[in-house]
Amino acid sequence: MLSKKSMIIIGAGLAGLSTGCYAQMNGYASKIFEHHTQPGGVAAVWRRGDYLIDGGIHFLICHRPGTPIYDVYKEIGAVGDYEIEDLDKYMRFVDEDGNTVVEFTADLEKLERDLVAIAPEDTDEIRKLIKEIDWMKDSPLLTDLGMSISAPEMRGRFDSIKDMWNMRSFMKYFTGKYSKTAAGYSKYLKNPLLRTVIKYAFSPDVAFWFVIMILASIAGGHLGVFKGGCHEFVNSIVAKYKSLGGEIQYRSTVRKVIVENDVAVGVVLEDGTEYHADVVVSAADGRSTIFDLLEGKYVDDKIRKRYATWKPFDPILIVSYGVNREFEKGSPFLTHTLSEPLEYAGRITSFLPLRMLNYGDAFAPKGKSVIQIMLETDWEYWYDLRQSHDEYKAMKKQIAEEILKRLENFSPGLTAQVEVTDVATPYTSWRFTRNDKGSPMGWLLTRSTLTELVPRTLPGLENFYMAGHWVLPGGGVPGSIYTGRNVLQILCKKNGMEFKTSS
Repeated sequence: MLSKKSMIIIGAGLAGLSTGCYAQMNGYASKIFEHHTQPGGVAAVWRRGDYLIDGGIHFLICHRPGTPIYDVYKEIGAVGDYEIEDLDKYMRFVDEDGNTVVEFTADLEKLERDLVAIAPEDTDEIRKLIKEIDWMKDSPLLTDLGMSISAPEMRGRFDSIKDMWNMRSFMKYFTGKYSKTAAGYSKYLKNPLLRTVIKYAFSPDVAFWFVIMILASIAGGHLGVFKGGCHEFVNSIVAKYKSLGGEIQYRSTVRKVIVENDVAVGVVLEDGTEYHADVVVSAADGRSTIFDLLEGKYVDDKIRKRYATWKPFDPILIVSYGVNREFEKGSPFLTHTLSEPLEYAGRITSFLPLRMLNYGDAFAPKGKSVIQIMLETDWEYWYDLRQSHDEYKAMKKQIAEEILKRLENFSPGLTAQVEVTDVATPYTSWRFTRNDKGSPMGWLLTRSTLTELVPRTLPGLENFYMAGHWVLPGGGVPGSIYTGRNVLQILCKKNGMEFKTSS
């Protein structure tokens, strides 16, 4: 019997774990080298005393059986080992008096009435939007997200025509108002309050059709939240990978990819240790992989342009409080409007987005809760500040105290009930994941990033592949997992083998 081919995978995030599972299923002996002490990458949780801080997957799309994406979760063991709760409410906007402005729910008729009530002058546009959400919730695109489109390396002469036919109903999002950013689309609205609500329903910079997709996912019953934290999802994949014979080595930062005659043959770790394999896959940060680990030797004009001009998701400042208090269960995401803008880290916001981690018992002891504030921020600010540890620490404390003052307006007495405060900056994220500038999900979904298929290979380099959100714009759980799947599909096709999805 021929010995198995060997594979080295850089990074034990979702993409690396997915790659490893499919590698083991398809006859490769794989080993993952992970920089951090635990798997998951940006899908991270951590403990602060009795409190569990979940800074990773905010919600899971297609968490129930009956969709192509769920079937892929099942292939890598990411089902059944965790408890998940359906989301029928996504986000609630609340003014400073504590009154609900609007709540995005699965009930589209109610949502339409509520939006019209706050912005009657935008009735026509609101009805068009609701109609779009209603159409999307029943579209097969919602449970596939275009993931079935094959990687560039696997495409034949007629694949582009086939894809255009399959995606024909989606083409309307490539042009027109829904192709604009959320901030751009909001300008079509007349009511100032509705304009800001729509702008901040997800992120001002994301393509608005993505916001429609999220709202349609709620309406279609395709979103859920992890009642025990997202690490349970990660650990279920780890368990599957190890059961298939895969290995993970933690505290193992890769310094260099070893290349001989334009063929990747292994890696060098920070401590100088060398490991060799038949195939090398980077499921790590794209920029550092291409320009550091490979010294920028395997690039073309498209790659240079991509990394020079494409915009990643802004990094996030996460401020979490463990409080001796229970809150009413409802939408896990709340956005408080601020009459007096909050200045932080060189930015200004009139909205305070909260995540209430009270939909499961794992986050806090009985009678207590975790409140989390997530603010888009700038990498350079935090990187420069971190050069002075004392100043960095003082700024984190100052921001946490200022946010708590604002929360006190909505929940009087909250300050005295805070038992734990935790601040995670983009530098924190970078330190544990090495993700470029602390970005949580790679490239933003825009018209240009959506229409360009990013190869999983690099020009002029053999036996080397890439997986993760830097090769599939938009990031997210399904995308990361599918790119790992793509790598083994490409290898199986190259070697004339049948691609297997089970051991």
